[in-house]
Amino acid sequence: MGSVKEFCKRKNIVISARRYGVDALGAMAQGLFCSLLIGTILNTLGTQLGLPFLVTVGGYASAMSGAAMAVAIGYALQAPPLVLFSLVTVGYAANELGSTTLSGGSGAGGPLAVLFIAVIAAELGKAVSKETKIDILVTPLVTILVGVGLSALWAPAIGTAASAVGDFVRWATVLQPFWMGILVSVVIGVALTLPISSAAICAAIGLTGLAGGAAVAGCCANMVGFAVLSFKENRWGGLVSQGLGTSMLQMGNIVKNPRIWLPAILTSAVTGPLATCVFRLEMNDPASAVASGMGTCGMVGPIGVYAGWVNDVATGVKAAITGFDWLGLVLICFVLPAVLTWLFGLFFRKIGWIREGDLTLE
Repeated sequence: MGSVKEFCKRKNIVISARRYGVDALGAMAQGLFCSLLIGTILNTLGTQLGLPFLVTVGGYASAMSGAAMAVAIGYALQAPPLVLFSLVTVGYAANELGSTTLSGGSGAGGPLAVLFIAVIAAELGKAVSKETKIDILVTPLVTILVGVGLSALWAPAIGTAASAVGDFVRWATVLQPFWMGILVSVVIGVALTLPISSAAICAAIGLTGLAGGAAVAGCCANMVGFAVLSFKENRWGGLVSQGLGTSMLQMGNIVKNPRIWLPAILTSAVTGPLATCVFRLEMNDPASAVASGMGTCGMVGPIGVYAGWVNDVATGVKAAITGFDWLGLVLICFVLPAVLTWLFGLFFRKIGWIREGDLTLE
């Protein structure tokens, strides 16, 4: 046992929840952003502005999402170069095969398959790296064969499981839009601010439809909410970095005083059911469910909702984009998160739960 621990230490193989559940998952979200999300934004802009070049570029970016996620995961695991480069093939295979089910239908487990399989392939690649005199052959062969082999064996099953979970959440949201609106909004909003990936979670289970709309509400409640709540301390720089960047910047302050999170969480509990029951806000972006977990980060969430409208109109599901649609989008994504979080914040400041400087970003 001691020799195994020594070997893992020498190879920088750290088996821990933080390494895989925080570092790898967080890096995977960046890989998603730099491929699928950017591709979705470019595709949407190109379609609406009549610029085919942007649509083409967006398609190329989206097509590389599996490879980008796997390389990002390998980078987070501190994989050596030969392992890192080999993960391009592994990520492509896992994402492609995870996007199908055991029955051959369309699945939603591509990102989830990439996460599991890329982690295993990277760690085994690290284990054999520089152990032989023909490392340039052995390391890529082991990484790719293990990764593609596991993709063929596991990815369709992961696709089936992810689709089943996503189908259940969507079904439950339609059945009980009020309570599920609260649950999905709060949980995904919390995931957005934690050092994990709400985008990866939404993509992994294919969170779309009304459930996707509730997820958008929760994410916007945290991002816009923290941006406005901390404006006194962080001014315009904090407003932009949190409102268009990420509310994760507040995690250090949340650890010191968890009560500063309450205004955003309570806001998400209000806007979630409003999104599902009143405005019927849905995430029907044809590109990916990943936009459900992005909120106002790069405006991906609102753009995804709009892209879904456009797709619904084009396919005849929706007659037209109405003024009520726009009102719901603006209220759920921007106005209510700002106003409600500010009001809740005033109350908690008054009773002393939030003190001066608690929200200051370093």
